[in-house]
Amino acid sequence: MSWLKDPESQGNQKIGLTYRLLRRFNRSLMSVWFRELDIVDNENMPHEGGVIFVSWHPSGLIDPMLLHASLPGKLSILAKHTLFEIPVLGRMIRAGGALPIYRAKDSDNLELSKQKNAEMLENAGMEISYGGRLLLFPEGKTHTEANVNRAKTGAARIMLNALRNAQINELPKPNIIPVGLHYSNSQKFRERGAVILERPMNLPEIPPLVEDETQQKETDYEWVQSVTKSIESELKRASLSKTTWEERRLIWLARSVVHAERAIQSGEKIQRPSYAESVIGARRMRAGWEFYNENNPDKISPLVEKSKDHFAELESIEATPYDVAAKPEKPSLFGYLGALISWLWVAAWMLGLVTWSAILGNVPPYQANYLTMWQLKKRGVSDSIHGTLKIGTAVIMFPIWWIFVSLSVTVIFLATDSPVYILLNKHWLLAYFTQINPIIMFFVLLIWWPTSGKLHMKLYSRLVRNWRNLKRWKNWRKNQFYWDKLQKNQREIGGLLINLGDGLVLPGDEDWQEPTTGSDDFTYVKSRV
Repeated sequence: MSWLKDPESQGNQKIGLTYRLLRRFNRSLMSVWFRELDIVDNENMPHEGGVIFVSWHPSGLIDPMLLHASLPGKLSILAKHTLFEIPVLGRMIRAGGALPIYRAKDSDNLELSKQKNAEMLENAGMEISYGGRLLLFPEGKTHTEANVNRAKTGAARIMLNALRNAQINELPKPNIIPVGLHYSNSQKFRERGAVILERPMNLPEIPPLVEDETQQKETDYEWVQSVTKSIESELKRASLSKTTWEERRLIWLARSVVHAERAIQSGEKIQRPSYAESVIGARRMRAGWEFYNENNPDKISPLVEKSKDHFAELESIEATPYDVAAKPEKPSLFGYLGALISWLWVAAWMLGLVTWSAILGNVPPYQANYLTMWQLKKRGVSDSIHGTLKIGTAVIMFPIWWIFVSLSVTVIFLATDSPVYILLNKHWLLAYFTQINPIIMFFVLLIWWPTSGKLHMKLYSRLVRNWRNLKRWKNWRKNQFYWDKLQKNQREIGGLLINLGDGLVLPGDEDWQEPTTGSDDFTYVKSRV
């Protein structure tokens, strides 16, 4: 995966060293947290003018950290003003581009909070008009729902100020860009994620300035409400919003079945798509699903029930649609042995220096983090902030442990009365290790622990994939008749889904027309009949 390049046009803000270091830290952390991360840069991304990026907020601190790492340019993020009062953290988040927002519930003086917020929105709009970039979560808070919550008016109010100032000073027009944020499981370590930059929103003309203050407030209010409603609709479309997580799960599983069936019908080898490609497939599936629910629900009701039963059966045997589709006609013993050898080969590599270093440098703080989260969960901490707390405690525990273990190992190797020092000096070659400068050794070790952890995760990911493949071959060689039945059911479901989808104009088709701003995909789906 490659991170998006920063814009090079003269109108964009310069990126300071502190911001770059903080973003590098976020990128390193996100690359460890996710085993696969895709960032899709929309070709319609404007090359000039300020930008407000808007996204839904399903996963606490993970959302801003991932988007801060992913989005190009110097990015500002709104944060509650109380965070800026914390001595060290306040300076760090300000250097990272954060701007204070004064929430009523965080202040005893409601009128003062409103006044400071109005000033902040005006200043943010001014910054956007001069090429600044701002990340906003219009829902106002993180949540665990599968649907997008009601959007607040802050993004529209900032954009109104930005557009008005850009118009007065003849500056490039700023834009609002919705961001699709997708996780296979954001609260779980080593899952998959995708960031999709959508097309800029088409906004209505801003209200003209008039002398009548009351009339100005009314027209501005109507504009802000209209744009906020459009932002909410765009977030639902970009996030593949559904009423329940069960509906989202069915859409993603059905997408997997369609992907496999198309490969079988074309005679191609079944390969797992990237997560970004899976998001696009899920978008097509959702659009078709909503279209039939709206226009002909009776046509898909039996298929939905058949799909639910099939996926429930797969879940009961811990199998996936891919396992069913990829099964060879006659699973041979050689295939099973090949999977076993691949797993043993990776396992052998994991016994080397990398893994043992990763264990020493990362397992103790990882276990401490796990126990901390276990205790917090017992005390009823909300699932919506579980990932936030996990990352927050890890950011504290891991560096402290790395410093401690680096000092300890340095002393063990270089202290003259250490048994290890005495043992190494008994051999002329190993004695060179005892002559290393202690400061150099300390800093090398300090860098080595997180590096060995990342290298270990790559080996571990391959080990898990090979282990799953080994289990897959083992299951394939059992109960041939049962697997034939599963394949028959799945191919039937896949064939019906493809026939229904091919009868529609869906997102990604050559003749697909992108919805106007504020409209959902399914409203632009058309029947080919």
